[in-house]
Amino acid sequence: MASNKNKRRSQLSYGKLDKDGFIHRSWMKAQGYPDHCFDGRPVIGICNTWSEITPCNSGLRELAEYVKRGIWEAGGLPLEFPVTSLGETQMRPTAMLFRNLLSMDVEESIRGNPIDGVVLLGGCDKTTPGQLMGAASVNLPTIVVSSGPMLNGKFRGRDIGSGTDVWKFSEDVRAGRMPMDDFIAAESGMSRSRGVCMTMGTASTVSNLVEALGLCLPYNGSIPAVDARRQAMAHMTGREIVRLVEDNIRIKDIVNRDALINAIKVNAALGGSTNTVMHLLALAGRLEVPLSLDDFDTFSRDIPLLVNLMPSGKFLMEDYHYAGGLPAVMKKMASHLHLEAMTVTGDTLGTRLETAECYNDDVIRNPDNPVQDNSGIWVLRGNLCPQGAIIKPNAASPELLKHRGRAVVFESIEDYHARIDDPALEVDEHSILVLKGCGPKGYPGMPEVGNMALPRKLLERGVRDMLRISDARMSGTAFGSVILHVAPEADAGGPLAVVQNGDEIAFDGEARSLELLISDQELQQRLARWQQQRAESPYQRGYAKLYVDTVLQADRGADLNFLTGGSGDEVSRESH
Repeated sequence: MASNKNKRRSQLSYGKLDKDGFIHRSWMKAQGYPDHCFDGRPVIGICNTWSEITPCNSGLRELAEYVKRGIWEAGGLPLEFPVTSLGETQMRPTAMLFRNLLSMDVEESIRGNPIDGVVLLGGCDKTTPGQLMGAASVNLPTIVVSSGPMLNGKFRGRDIGSGTDVWKFSEDVRAGRMPMDDFIAAESGMSRSRGVCMTMGTASTVSNLVEALGLCLPYNGSIPAVDARRQAMAHMTGREIVRLVEDNIRIKDIVNRDALINAIKVNAALGGSTNTVMHLLALAGRLEVPLSLDDFDTFSRDIPLLVNLMPSGKFLMEDYHYAGGLPAVMKKMASHLHLEAMTVTGDTLGTRLETAECYNDDVIRNPDNPVQDNSGIWVLRGNLCPQGAIIKPNAASPELLKHRGRAVVFESIEDYHARIDDPALEVDEHSILVLKGCGPKGYPGMPEVGNMALPRKLLERGVRDMLRISDARMSGTAFGSVILHVAPEADAGGPLAVVQNGDEIAFDGEARSLELLISDQELQQRLARWQQQRAESPYQRGYAKLYVDTVLQADRGADLNFLTGGSGDEVSRESH
């Protein structure tokens, strides 16, 4: 395709032979850029979420240098810029509260600066989704480079997995089965290199789904963070983004409904994180592509679990990459995919998969020998969740996928922490733990607390799973029979708000139903009383107020209501 050199948006700043052009070029030259850097070549922004307080992204400063090499080599001008970085393991009250803030930062940084294309450097759970949401609203040529997974965790001669084994070890300590010294000793062995969780948590799931969407080079989802091949991939990404700008191929040219459906199906085969529901819905909203909560159930129903990885299997991300990574997975499930979907390399998905191979059929199973038949996301409906709720069946106990029990209710996370280990708590293994106040508005930010730890007295008796229901999320590294994302949430006046201790709840996974077993009249009376007694939100200033006042519910991706859709890349007014 012919070059768009004279039409590039960067030339609106650097191509002017007037006062404004002088200002734009001269101050850039203070960094040592010579005249020819502003001769009309593609200007590529490198949007970096590097931070020392985001351990998963701590290698991105170095990785950016390899992207720059590729951009220079292909004749572009690389300009790196920072945006908000969200450390999932460090931020309070939850990194999810700030995903939309990051998206705003990314959107305005891309739109406001004289760049023609962008490389998104992310990794930790909310960084890549937030970056993609912001980039989608501007719609420039875009490629992602993820930070990559850590090396496998090691502890006393065996592999251990990020998050997944934390939950197990914590329960073993509370049950008196693991000494505290061992618990502390496992810390260093679990996180022994930079990179994201080496289980199929949210970060690894998202980097794989970015690959499924066609927005990165092959194996972005699996190359270990410290592997030289990730640096080489970053270099090649720099070359590819220059080509994308030359050909004027933008993010909306690649991510359409078929691509998003591919991602839903791939998520099922991976046993991927429930958090991807929120992120894909929000991304679709920015792209103005129709996607609903029910699509996750519809399009994952026939997809078995193929990837034998924690938390739904036994292996870790290093093993997954060496077995063939996502190209091997997608080749095995090719009959389910839209193979004509485009990718940033200019190839269709089908062409990309032609050379894929699997090198370990235990790590990446064949469809006739899956890890589990039930996978993906089940979307539940009923009077307890009028706008939906979800469960990850491959993380649950089969015997709890149909269950009826009495509710043990916690009105807030503080209430839960205060009472869960009380010996007098009226609870048994048949009870259903119900947690309120942890949705988008309620926490705020919808934290990963839905996989509530079980009562100590039940753990000591050997109970290892119970049905749990909340308006919260859970970590992609977590497991258990956990119903999440109940919508509307309690703080928005959803029926969850009026569940009482002792109420019977019926869950039928196969029927996709979740019912509070009280009459419609009683439910409406309780909701009316709740509305009369509801308190004013305590969040009355700053971003938290903006968020609580405008956040959408979980079934719409918890984006801010004024951010859906896009504003494009045009800025008509000059700065001086």
